[in-house]
This record gives sequence, C-alpha cells and structure tokens, in this order.
Amino acid sequence: MLADYHVHTEYSDDSVYPMEAVIRDAIRLGLDEICITDHVDYGIKVDWDSGQEIRYRHGEPFANVDYPRYAEQIKRLQNLYGDKLVIKMGLEFGVQTHTIPQYEALFHRYPFDFIILSIHQVEDKEFWTQDFQQGRTQQEYNERYYEEMLRVVRDYKDYSVLGHMDLIKRYDKAGLYPFDKVKPVIAEILKMVIADGKGIEVNTSWHRYGLTDSMPSAELLKLYKDLGGSIVTIGTDSHAPAHLGTYIGEAKGLLKDLGFRYFCTYEGMQPIFHLL
Repeated sequence: MLADYHVHTEYSDDSVYPMEAVIRDAIRLGLDEICITDHVDYGIKVDWDSGQEIRYRHGEPFANVDYPRYAEQIKRLQNLYGDKLVIKMGLEFGVQTHTIPQYEALFHRYPFDFIILSIHQVEDKEFWTQDFQQGRTQQEYNERYYEEMLRVVRDYKDYSVLGHMDLIKRYDKAGLYPFDKVKPVIAEILKMVIADGKGIEVNTSWHRYGLTDSMPSAELLKLYKDLGGSIVTIGTDSHAPAHLGTYIGEAKGLLKDLGFRYFCTYEGMQPIFHLL
C-alpha cells in the first residue's frame, strides 16, 4: 500500500498546486491513499475571516487555509475520485504555546481525519529566514526549539503525529547539532507522545533539502521505537508535482531496518496499521 500523508495544495500559502491536480497526479502515480494537510500557522498568519488585512508574500496570500472552501473541495473530490483514491482531510498545525487556544477552537469546527503537529515557528520567529536563530548560539536555538515542542505536547492534545520532529536541522547553517546533546529532551517529548497515543512521521523531504540523514534522523526513530513507539506515518511534504509520492518506498525500508513492523494511515483521528 502506498499512502502519502503530508501533502500541500493551493490552500497553503507556500504552494500553488491545485488540489484537483494533486488528486489526479496521485492516481497516475499509483498511490492508494493521500491525506491533504495544508498549513495553519497562527501567530504569523491570519484566517481569511479574521477581519484583519491579508498580507501577500511572493505574490501569494500569506494566510491560513480558507477552511469552508477547503472542506467543501475535499468532499467534492472524495465524491468524484473516491473509487480510484482514498482521500482524507487533514491539516498541518504549526503550533506555538501561545497559539494553542486558536488550534483547540479550530480542531472542533471540522471532522478531521488527521492532524500533523509541527513546530514551524518559536516566538513568532521563522527558521528558514534565520530570524529565530539570530542572536542565539547553535546550542541555544536547538535547545529552545525542543523546549517549545515539549511545552506544546504537554498542553495540546488534538493531533495525530508530530511532523518532521528535527526540522530545525534543515535550517541550521552551523551544521548538524549532535543528537546526544538534545536526546534527553527529545526522550521526554517522545514519552509523552507515546503515553498520549500519538505518533510521529517520517518526512521524505530530506532528499530534496540535501540532508545527510532522514527526517527525523535514524537515531531519533530508533529512540522512539526503543521507548515503545509504534505509530508512524509517511509523508513527502509535497508542495509541487515533483514532490508527490517520492521516496515512500525508501522510508518504508528505513523503518523495517530499524525494526518497525507497521506504518499508519488515519480515519476520524484513529490510526490504522498496515504491514510495512
């Protein structure tokens, strides 16, 4: 079974990939199931119905998902293509501690199948621009990133998996920070994830970003398994046609090599286990 559980479309501020084209491409590529997981990043972006002015970045609206249109479009495509492809409705929540109430309210508005919890910003500062890292040592920004993640998973529970857990390494100009230095806080995060019945994802985008290790790293995945974790999804973090469905087989092989037996899809926020 081939399932891509991290897919972005035109409803994300950083993609112009039409949702129907995503569905048609997924069918052409032989995927069995996908979950649409467009971006929501409270703190730096506003909702379309917020009454606040929508800013534009790179010519595209810098805003969260237009939720009513999004839900309606997914339902239409499920009806249109459901005999060829299983289509699930999700979102990727870029949660920060001070934005948790907004996500709690949003989660209860729609019947989601799947929610990725990601740390995309800390203190409303983004990683890819280096705003977050500026003025901090490599140790300080790595530790602060994982401290924020720990605080979020302590206080926020309406999610399915933690997305690209070691995302900070993608934007670390100082190079790869030693895993052992952040292993204790990562272990605390993973213990809480497991106790809450949540999971983590393998994000295959490490290839297109030229990283030397998987995302999350093999060390992190092994720690998760050793602690008793078993819920793992696989997603490409697709934003364009060239990304969709890529390296899923390799991710499955990595999980097998580490001793995992299953990967998961979701329905109604409940994991469904499939043999690797």
